[in-house]
Amino acid sequence: MTTIIRQDDIIASVADALQFISYYHPKDFIDAVYQAYEREASPAAKDAMAQILINSRMCAEGKRPICQDTGIVTAFVTIGMDVKVEADMGMDDIINEGVRRAYMNEDNVLRASILSDPDGARKNTADNTPAVIHYNFVPGNTIDIHVAAKGGGSEAKSKFAMLNPSDSVVDWVLKMVPTMGAGWCPPGMLGIGIGGTAEKAMLIAKESLLDPIDIQELQARGAQNRAEELRLELFDKVNGLGIGAQGLGGLTTVLDVKVKDYPTHAANKAIAIIPNCAATRHAHFVLDGSGPAYQTPPSLDDWPKVSWEVGESTRRVNLAEITKASVQEWKPGETVLLSGKILTGRDAAHKRLVDMISKGEELPVDFTNRLIYYVGPVDPVRDEVVGPAGPTTATRMDKFTRTVLEKTGLLGMIGKAERGPTAIEAIRDNQSVYLMAVGGAAYLVSKAIIGSKVVAFEDLGMEAIYEFEVKDMPVTVAVDSRGESVHQTGPQIWKAKIEEGVLAIK
Repeated sequence: MTTIIRQDDIIASVADALQFISYYHPKDFIDAVYQAYEREASPAAKDAMAQILINSRMCAEGKRPICQDTGIVTAFVTIGMDVKVEADMGMDDIINEGVRRAYMNEDNVLRASILSDPDGARKNTADNTPAVIHYNFVPGNTIDIHVAAKGGGSEAKSKFAMLNPSDSVVDWVLKMVPTMGAGWCPPGMLGIGIGGTAEKAMLIAKESLLDPIDIQELQARGAQNRAEELRLELFDKVNGLGIGAQGLGGLTTVLDVKVKDYPTHAANKAIAIIPNCAATRHAHFVLDGSGPAYQTPPSLDDWPKVSWEVGESTRRVNLAEITKASVQEWKPGETVLLSGKILTGRDAAHKRLVDMISKGEELPVDFTNRLIYYVGPVDPVRDEVVGPAGPTTATRMDKFTRTVLEKTGLLGMIGKAERGPTAIEAIRDNQSVYLMAVGGAAYLVSKAIIGSKVVAFEDLGMEAIYEFEVKDMPVTVAVDSRGESVHQTGPQIWKAKIEEGVLAIK
């Protein structure tokens, strides 16, 4: 029997799902993070997970984005062959209209991050379209849709290889995960695709991330096939690496490992890893012709009550008083509360600044004795000073770091995850500092921002240079003025503790 489904019902359902996942974590994710938080022995990792959980509850209450990077939309659309779509647009256009309405919703504006002409002008499309859409046609009379909003930081850490048939999947994954750093905001999930062709392995790795976190159930019942055997083995061994939450060292790096496989050519063993970050965002709905399918809000009772306390050793810093000498007193791993004014700037702003420096042009902002925050905030709504404003992956700015430090008088930087060797050398040589804010806690961070204005490069939109006034903004000293990085020392310490059996991963 043919089912008639209207295009407006598809549009409304897509828009509702994308708004929903911008501020509601899946319950299975919250439960898994809380379990990891409860058993975590690393103070730095436990602190990071506390911020993630507090941020999650705040977003559920305030209906504002979990992360300032509200993602690139991927849709998996399964269409029953007995469905007739009543429409005057193609299916791609219908899905993209749903994306457009979700991201431009005036009650909860989501950040537009999609750039056209990716190797040229890289112009923002302004409404976060187009989505990446995959179709499947099956017997039936419904349309089944999964939508996900994937952050650029985690997507950037995707890995692919064409292994020899005799090569070990486990060995390759354990080799790759440490190279991914912390820019994917662990703890999260790893999606692994094995087999098929190059593009099929990547596709099934992404698709696997739509499944709920259920590793504990699998551990309880035991593996029934090779994919499940790999899940169990990799879950234990990846966590045994000691990378920990935000890469600071700890017991939990992954909350689950998903594995999907597909038949492949005798000469090949394609393998892909795609991580999901601390802003895990996906939703599922089915259209049967009866109207739009709307998501059901969870109960706030689903969120654990977690508090974040300022420790006695926390350093409070007045940004109006910092000097090159004062930042040299800051210690690796130390928690710092910042108050005063900071500048912002990420990829596009850094490229423009470095181009201006190379041409001998006067810079639009004085960076002397200032800190710069790597962020592209969400636009504010109602009475907000700024929308969610969590850090972006700092390594993307590594190639600009030496020039900016040496030519502008900048004292330090704030971002997400680790710095690479080039940046660490520049930080050490210039006796500056790199501070880490927690990725996946964007709404929480934004509450420390009490003033905001654009001071340069307004044409860059969310990548413009802002001046933020902050009060007690929590950060961690990730690289000190001598070049010691907690993202190197932390995982080494915790990997050794796990291997020695001092601490067990439960």
